[in-house]
Amino acid sequence: MRKNRIGVKLGLIIISVFFIVISFLGVSIYQMFSNFYHSEMRTEVAEMTSHFISMAETTKSSSEEMIMTFADFSNVSMFYINSKGEITLHTGEHSASDRSFIHSEDIKKIFSGNSINLEHQDPLGNRYVVIGQPIYHDNQVSSAIYVMASTLSMDKSLAAVQNLLLLSGAGAFLLAIGITWIMAQLFSRPLILMQQATKKIAVGELETRLEIQRKDEIGDLAEAINNLATDLQRYRDTRQEFFANISHELRTPITHLKGYANVVKNHLYQTEEEKDSYLDIIYQEGVRLQHLVDDLFELSKMEEGKVSLVMEWVDVNDIIDQAVNRVTLKAKEKGLALLVHLTDSIPLIRGDGMRMEQIMINLLENAIRYTEQGTIRIHTSHTHDTVSVSIKDSGIGIPEEELPYIFERFYRAEKSRSRQTGGTGLGLSIVKKLVELQGGNIQVTSKKGIGTCFTVQFALPTIQEESI
Repeated sequence: MRKNRIGVKLGLIIISVFFIVISFLGVSIYQMFSNFYHSEMRTEVAEMTSHFISMAETTKSSSEEMIMTFADFSNVSMFYINSKGEITLHTGEHSASDRSFIHSEDIKKIFSGNSINLEHQDPLGNRYVVIGQPIYHDNQVSSAIYVMASTLSMDKSLAAVQNLLLLSGAGAFLLAIGITWIMAQLFSRPLILMQQATKKIAVGELETRLEIQRKDEIGDLAEAINNLATDLQRYRDTRQEFFANISHELRTPITHLKGYANVVKNHLYQTEEEKDSYLDIIYQEGVRLQHLVDDLFELSKMEEGKVSLVMEWVDVNDIIDQAVNRVTLKAKEKGLALLVHLTDSIPLIRGDGMRMEQIMINLLENAIRYTEQGTIRIHTSHTHDTVSVSIKDSGIGIPEEELPYIFERFYRAEKSRSRQTGGTGLGLSIVKKLVELQGGNIQVTSKKGIGTCFTVQFALPTIQEESI
């Protein structure tokens, strides 16, 4: 019970609503039957009274005897009342001593030519329907007639209806409890499974998955939890891999720095040329270490939103020329050709020139790093509202299933060659953040073994922005 509290709450709510509905329907149906029986009985007694009056208004001497006989046969009690309220004639089981149903106001009303109807309960608790009407002689009210009919038969019928409604309501309520329990289990069980799954995910069991196949909001929630677990697992794996790689990347230059610095310090070289080569290795490892630290620091500032941009009007073609000049030497060292196709009269855009150059250099260096032979093409273009830069290489390509993740921090697509190529898994993440900070977007297409193309787009300013 404690483990399925939501099922208990849901069940109690449904049962409470069902109980209220059944109670309301039961009372309404009972009231409807009660009103129907009372109405029918009043109509029947009123018709019987009218028949008595018709008999009483005849001039035959036997009319009173016929009335009394008919009254006894109809199982009703009848009273003749004069204008003083005195009983002049009585027949039936009801005692003539009980005059509590006779009221002076009613007598006056009847002798004024009106009828009355009421319900009366005698001292023994018996209930009656009473109809009072005037009797005319020579167009004048000569007396009043009261006809009393016992409601015993009607009360028995209503009691039977009440018992039937109670029995039906109890059966329906028990059925509702069973249905509610099943519904509560059906609705709450997936939620309990989700609760258990999220607890496992929270303590680090990221392989946990929900096997809930439903095409409704619960199914959508289960799918969202599975997607969250998948993302967290991928983030954990890439982070662990990053820390392993970064540890190796730090350990390697530090080892080289310590080793070759010790060689130089202790004069364990034979020639000056050998000494210079050791110093050159120390310098290169220092540069490598500095590059790694700079990437980490840059990404940290971006994550904290502390990157400041100096927005100005910049020419994308000039940015491309400067970036290409910076990486030309690296391309020549690998025997790669840089083919630049710049569109003339490309519009100026608003951006941080230094950061845009950093974007282009990172993309070009990435292309050079993963291309062993062939060409790297750089192309600029524009439409009425955007300026685009495409950098396409003929390198190893990126597997299609890894394309959605290459901009994630710590992610390295070519893991087996990451240390040889020198990537830290931070470059593309930095590029994407810098592009988005300047209002642009970046897209990538790639085919394994054929090459990769990165396209960066920046929006052209509107007329209002140009005037600022």
